[in-house]
Amino acid sequence: MNTVKYILLLTLIFNLFSCKVVSEKEASYAELSIAQGGQWEKGKYINRTSFKNTNYLRLPDSHTDHSYFIRYEGPGWESDKVAYRLYLDWRNAIDIFGKKTDQIVLESVGQDGFDSYHDMKDWGMDILKVGNSLGLGSFGRYDGNEVHHFKTVDSTLVSITNETGFSAVDIDYFGWTTNGVVTDLSARLSIKPGSRITRVDLDRSHTFEGLCTGIVKHNVDFISTHDNQNDWGYIATYGKQSLVPDQLGMALFYKMDQVEIVKEGLNDHLVVFKKDTKKVSYYFAAFWEQELGGITSKEDFVKYIDKQLDKLLNQDFL
Repeated sequence: MNTVKYILLLTLIFNLFSCKVVSEKEASYAELSIAQGGQWEKGKYINRTSFKNTNYLRLPDSHTDHSYFIRYEGPGWESDKVAYRLYLDWRNAIDIFGKKTDQIVLESVGQDGFDSYHDMKDWGMDILKVGNSLGLGSFGRYDGNEVHHFKTVDSTLVSITNETGFSAVDIDYFGWTTNGVVTDLSARLSIKPGSRITRVDLDRSHTFEGLCTGIVKHNVDFISTHDNQNDWGYIATYGKQSLVPDQLGMALFYKMDQVEIVKEGLNDHLVVFKKDTKKVSYYFAAFWEQELGGITSKEDFVKYIDKQLDKLLNQDFL
């Protein structure tokens, strides 16, 4: 083999290897994993033998919180930076799995015990105390006094998508009832490789007052920018609010023209959308200090979210 051909071959091998490394490091993944081999008894799934991933599920009518039917209690989605899960029951809150690795981890979470993720593992752990809140970036209906979650729903359908460049969880809620208002609601939660940020797209069958999102309140620093001269704004919190406990930042970005009010609720810092906006889109992100190259100060956290806001203001969607 002559020198030129040898160099070209080495170059090709190097480029192929480099592409493989990028695809492994910058990845996204979504899943929904349900119990097998057991049976339902009084709202609990007992005597399971294993879990099996599925790309589609109609939520069983008997399913509720702590039914032990869905691994880590709902669908999960992740990038190489962070992982999230949604409680697929009346709580309908979003939780955070802090990651100490850039590998995909959700496939193993909860396999060694139903709630083993509450203890620190090599990959990380569940880091957010959700309580009665929306967690980070979930959705509900604010009636002026409290936030209604999803206690009354006729049926719920979930589907999972993993494509090159993004992963997504799609949820269709039929007959969601709150204080006499009945609606269907479709939600897409999506994440890109290399990003901490989840995009949320909501579409309701008809308009009503009080559709909202928010960030759980944990008595730490609250940061916001809500300038009517801009197209986008954000609310954020930063401080010792993880379950470790250590530093955790959470941010929520929203379109100004879709928002009626930003206010403090009982359990959440709330963003309430306008009644006449049928479709809404927003973004949220978590920043844990134990991530690889994690943000460890409020100053760096604010710099990062301001940078993301600048991208949105320049129509560079996250």
